[in-house]
Amino acid sequence: MDQVNFIRDNVRVLETAIDDMNPEFYPYIIDKLLAEGALDAYLKPIIMKKGRPGVMLTVLAPDDDRNLEHILTVILTETTSLGIRMRTEQRFLLRRGFSTVQTGYGLVRVKAAFTTNLQKPARYMPEFEDCKALALEKGVPLRQVYNAALLAAEKLTDKW
Repeated sequence: MDQVNFIRDNVRVLETAIDDMNPEFYPYIIDKLLAEGALDAYLKPIIMKKGRPGVMLTVLAPDDDRNLEHILTVILTETTSLGIRMRTEQRFLLRRGFSTVQTGYGLVRVKAAFTTNLQKPARYMPEFEDCKALALEKGVPLRQVYNAALLAAEKLTDKW
């Protein structure tokens, strides 16, 4: 059995529990966090003290100080949070490659994940926003554009 070829690095995990904010604000805040350099941001429903429903905002940030102040500022100015917990964690990632494929609908960016063979990807992920834009533009179902991008990516042999 071939050994999986992965990358190990550290990330900062920032978390804050929020129970008193308009939920319509969350997509805007997540977009802003990603624009400021966050690697990922997501929400989890939680139950807070006194049985109040709330949301845990979790942000993954690079393990350096480059964008940390900007990310913290977004959280503290755009949410009702009064404080943020931060810790450093290890993560393991598959190696990735990026390419653009031509489909019958137009160009779609595709991410490839490599497990053991760095020449041939183990799986492909078409860029959702590219597929969505083309589906709307061409008036076809999103899955058709997505599937066309997958097929085109599988035919690539030397662009990763």
